[in-house]
Amino acid sequence: MLWIFLFASWLIFNGRVTVEILIFGAGLSTVINIFCCRVLGYSGRLDKIIFRNFGRIIKYMFILIWEIIKANVGVMKFVLKPGAKIKPRLVYFKTDLRSDISKVALANSITITPGTITVLVEGDTYIVHAFDESMSEGLGESCFVEQLKKMEEKTNV
Repeated sequence: MLWIFLFASWLIFNGRVTVEILIFGAGLSTVINIFCCRVLGYSGRLDKIIFRNFGRIIKYMFILIWEIIKANVGVMKFVLKPGAKIKPRLVYFKTDLRSDISKVALANSITITPGTITVLVEGDTYIVHAFDESMSEGLGESCFVEQLKKMEEKTNV
């Protein structure tokens, strides 16, 4: 599947089709595909997981964007409010996510949401720095965790 995607991308970005472009594109796509399989650990299994969860991934992206917007508004309230008392804190929580990719997705989702930064992920324990107490509530049971669990259930990763 990766090879097809690479080859199709090559043809689209070239804008024209000649014998030389087809041969070079096929060779380049093959080399990149072999590199991805041997060095980066790519397998066709990943494609199946992505296709099986495509709808959930799109839903996760919309949820993430919505949470980023809400967090931006929350941070702006603190910044624009004169004399606001900010109470930063470190939050420790555990999650029962099984796969490493889900754990990394959760850590990255927390980090790109304004007002929170994932400081450390060790096993199933997360340490998150929150800009204010209000931004640290419910991190362990967040909508991110819920969606990632649903994806893990569907794929048995």
